[in-house]
Amino acid sequence: DVGITDKSVANAIASAADRITAQEVADEESRTRHDVRALVNVIRAQVPDEAKRFVHLGATSYDIVDTANALRYRECIDRVVVPTLAVLIAKCISIAEAEADTAQIGRTHGRHAEPVTFGFAMAEYVSRLGDRLEQLRLSARRLPGKLSGAVGAYNALALLASDPRALERRFLGSLQLHPAPVSTQIVPPEGWTDLAHACVSALGVMANLADDMRQLQRSEIGEVAESFAAEQVGSSTMPHKRNPVSFENVKSIWKAIAPRMLTTYMDQISEHQRDLTNSASQRFLGEILAATTYAAGRLAASLDGMRVDRERLKANLAMSRGAIAAEPLYVLLAKYGHPDAHEAVRRLTLEAERGSRSLLEVATLDGDLRPYLVKFTPDERRILERPDEYRGLAPEVAREIASAWRERLKGILPE
Repeated sequence: DVGITDKSVANAIASAADRITAQEVADEESRTRHDVRALVNVIRAQVPDEAKRFVHLGATSYDIVDTANALRYRECIDRVVVPTLAVLIAKCISIAEAEADTAQIGRTHGRHAEPVTFGFAMAEYVSRLGDRLEQLRLSARRLPGKLSGAVGAYNALALLASDPRALERRFLGSLQLHPAPVSTQIVPPEGWTDLAHACVSALGVMANLADDMRQLQRSEIGEVAESFAAEQVGSSTMPHKRNPVSFENVKSIWKAIAPRMLTTYMDQISEHQRDLTNSASQRFLGEILAATTYAAGRLAASLDGMRVDRERLKANLAMSRGAIAAEPLYVLLAKYGHPDAHEAVRRLTLEAERGSRSLLEVATLDGDLRPYLVKFTPDERRILERPDEYRGLAPEVAREIASAWRERLKGILPE
């Protein structure tokens, strides 16, 4: 269509490309020591003489390689990584919905803080994983291709076509790709960097979720339990052991993969119009995609069999003996005019700890606070008496996030 050759020649080359085998190219590469030239030679051997000169004419190796990589990584993200991650998110959604009202003590710095709900805690991961899913899809769509020659300036193609950039756009458009505004011998490496980051940051969220679930399985916490097969063994010497091995495995995968981002950042540097210092290191990008997929699948399976112990959740919440009422007490005292409510409640918490009494009991006996306490509404007093109900909007947020992402996953989840 652009006057370089006629359609019969193009069809002959396309037909030959469909017929050749990977083994033929590998055999030829053992002779040429060049992968793309080996591919060219094998195709040339299977086309008529009048077509041979047009095979690879005007192109350079990385017009082929970078464009092919953009296609295969995009397909891997769309068909493998994203659907697997969507299944994991769907598992989190189910738990968030089922446990939206299940009170849990929130923890900051490993210490009891304020109540949330277990569903709210899971909704956080629904949102974070969903955001990473969108970032994966976006980074895959942004991968560019190229057909601009050995230094990116269309030197050879300008001898063959009147508008080489229009030809590049047309060629890449047929593959649903786009050209970079400017390339060298390779496409700008930031596309690969962004794709790797989307994977590794998704793995980081998975590792965080896995680590939280592992921590909640500690013997002294016991709020969740990983499924355990009837014949499964947890230790070679301790018959009673039931370890959170799947959650630990996911965190371990993240530890192995996260440092590879440094290599990906280093691959941004390619001297002048291109060097070969990324020739080995960039080949491992596929492993990052594979690890992300495996971790998502394993974590989804672990959550599917995980048991939530509501009685332990309730017992752990009660351990604080009402100390978690400190914030609502402080806020309400300030609301009704106390000039230094925070300090007053801080002192009360120390007194309650010394006397092993509840915070509300100590506050009620404090004469200085009585003028403010009598102003509390019945609902406000109920929060102090039942601090497990001091959950803010946790149940509503859990349901809202779960519902929104259940809708957004339509068309993404595998059938």
